Amino acid sequence: MTPSPQDDPKTLVSTDWLAKHLRDPDLRVLDASWYLPAQNRDAKAEYEAGHIPGARFFDIDEISDQRSSLPHMAPPPEKFISRLRAMGVGDGHQVVVYDGTGLFSAARVWWTFRLMGKTDVAVLDGGFPKWKAEGREIEDMPPVIRDRHITTSRQNHLVKDVTQVAHAAKLGEAEILDARAAARFRGEAPEPRAGLRSGHIPGSKNIPFAEVLNPDGTMKSPAALREVFEAAGVDLRKPAITSCGSGVTAAILSLALERVGHRNHALYDGSWAEWGMYDDLKVATGA
Repeated sequence: MTPSPQDDPKTLVSTDWLAKHLRDPDLRVLDASWYLPAQNRDAKAEYEAGHIPGARFFDIDEISDQRSSLPHMAPPPEKFISRLRAMGVGDGHQVVVYDGTGLFSAARVWWTFRLMGKTDVAVLDGGFPKWKAEGREIEDMPPVIRDRHITTSRQNHLVKDVTQVAHAAKLGEAEILDARAAARFRGEAPEPRAGLRSGHIPGSKNIPFAEVLNPDGTMKSPAALREVFEAAGVDLRKPAITSCGSGVTAAILSLALERVGHRNHALYDGSWAEWGMYDDLKVATGA
């Protein structure tokens, strides 16, 4: 078993790496599976039926700011702290997050940890599908929880609100990267959420999140990722703001930026669920 040279416990680790470290006392594994309604999948039920040994379930919709009308906005620090303590996840832990798609919603939880100032967190490359395909150990037992103190230090530069994004779009001072499918970006396909306009933030560039992934759901190498960004016309010398439908797949682009060494990036938490709702915000269509 040879861990990949790409393994980085602050961004992305392989199934080999996780298998090697699975019994480490300070490792915590989180199942962050989340699915769109049209997928007709129950993430919690799938977790209870089988998960990576010791994994806790991280509910993206519940561990969010439920005071907001927008979907799964980043949680207040105090809520993040209480939920993570209840899971037995705290200071000094190395966290590995995975999901049931391959590499999808886990990146959102990776970003949430970083927003809270926790950097010892990585996404499992290829996720649960790769782990299962390799015949690795799975269990259906709930983990043994031991309370662990956790502190946070919110990194406000990692998140943008609608006013900040509108300002950046108007001045062209940041690369706004949209992870939605090309037809939605161009305004040719309706939005899955009712009442939203179709199109994209003026001046933004489209990198459908699947373009940064390999066919097996793993993330492309840093060199290949750089080629994806350059092909989309992204100037990696400029700050970047990632966006999508509701702030989930935007985090895949955030992870990809981090993998190519781009450190000056933030995520638009409201994403199109917010921008597409307000008639006073300009919308562009076409490529």
